[in-house]
Amino acid sequence: MNISDQINAQRAYFSSQITKPISFRKASLLRLKETIKKYEADIEKALWDDLRKSTFESYITETGFVLTEINQTIKKLKHWASPQKVKTPLFLLGSKSQIQYEPYGIVLILSPWNYPFQLLFAPLIGAIAAGNCIILKPSPASPHTTAISKKIIAEAFDPQHVTLIEADSFETDLLLQYRYDYIFYTGGVKYGKRIMEAASKHLTPVTLELGGKSPCIVDKNCDLNIAARRIVWGKFLNCGQTCVAPDYIFVHQDIKEDLIHKLKEEIVRQYGNDPQKSPDYPRIIHSGRFYNLMLLLKQGKIEIGGKYDENDLYIAPTVISGITPENRIMNEEIFGPILPVMTFLNLDEAIHYINSQEKPLALYYFGKDKKSIQKILKETSSGGVCINDTITHLANPNLPFGGVGNSGMGSYHGLDSFYTFSHKRAVLATSTRINPGIKFAPYQGKLSLLKRFMK
Repeated sequence: MNISDQINAQRAYFSSQITKPISFRKASLLRLKETIKKYEADIEKALWDDLRKSTFESYITETGFVLTEINQTIKKLKHWASPQKVKTPLFLLGSKSQIQYEPYGIVLILSPWNYPFQLLFAPLIGAIAAGNCIILKPSPASPHTTAISKKIIAEAFDPQHVTLIEADSFETDLLLQYRYDYIFYTGGVKYGKRIMEAASKHLTPVTLELGGKSPCIVDKNCDLNIAARRIVWGKFLNCGQTCVAPDYIFVHQDIKEDLIHKLKEEIVRQYGNDPQKSPDYPRIIHSGRFYNLMLLLKQGKIEIGGKYDENDLYIAPTVISGITPENRIMNEEIFGPILPVMTFLNLDEAIHYINSQEKPLALYYFGKDKKSIQKILKETSSGGVCINDTITHLANPNLPFGGVGNSGMGSYHGLDSFYTFSHKRAVLATSTRINPGIKFAPYQGKLSLLKRFMK
């Protein structure tokens, strides 16, 4: 079946109203959950083959994340989807108002390679919960995860409801020529602009989950042991190939050397003296990304790490100092296990620099001073914020996840996923028992009374 036939088949299926009952949506999600659990070992192996992810990391960031999202959605879907009553102003006397949530129709979800299971299935859960039909297009850079994902989708769903299409960049461009009712994209800024351009031709709404350079501010009064442990975990998780990984550190000049020393201790504690031998340290996705990261290693002074093995696609957890804003490493998203360190004397310096750049997907602050924390929250803008931690805001399904400005638009996870894939339809029902004449012509002598009603 070609893509045009697939879209037409899904439109016919959606028009049959079969996807709209809550019972159908819940049954679909339950079937997805059981199929994922059935192939859990295969998913784990695929993630190892694509990215060398450990069993623990695969579960906490991919499979377990998705299963938790499904469980919460099944539990709360009936409540989320119920019409929401809202107040009606006095001048609309005799009317009742509510918001109804209806599916868009045909949704296209394009996912990346860095979390190839989570970032394909997490938005899918929201799209199913909202009652849509879905076409999935995963990244070709993670073929093992794509293969098992395709098997799961084929077993869990009628292709008229959910289907997975494999496509390279050229074929994806062709895919985007068709009209969808919603497009959800996770990936880089450059291709995100192409997604938005293609969507604009059909006035298709989009969610863009992009990235950028997420700063990590380490203030003088922080707990250095805790800061180092949580930064190392957040930065080198998935070998740094995380859209919300700390991209660079701004540390108070007085504690720079102490922080670097603590980071080194933490890297050894988490990954051993030779991280290449650690079963918990992943690899770079492919040689293209590897060689791009190698160029970034040539800047500044390597304080920690710097070792690499191109045959193993291995780059050690690396910390670099002596970096200035003019360096290339500070002008592109790193997306790898390289962590530049810059210093500040006054918190305003760090805030000024962050605000002079594109708005980041995440911002991290380590410090104990409440006034400084409030200053960071009030004077910066980012998709999300963690105080004294990194990345973990994604793990709370009650928080929206998404970017702002150059780091994306729209959000999802939990209730926000349901909202993202649902159209909020305004419904006003007016009684025929009363028929106030104030709104009808002729209007002479009615204005003063109308103003009183509309106060």
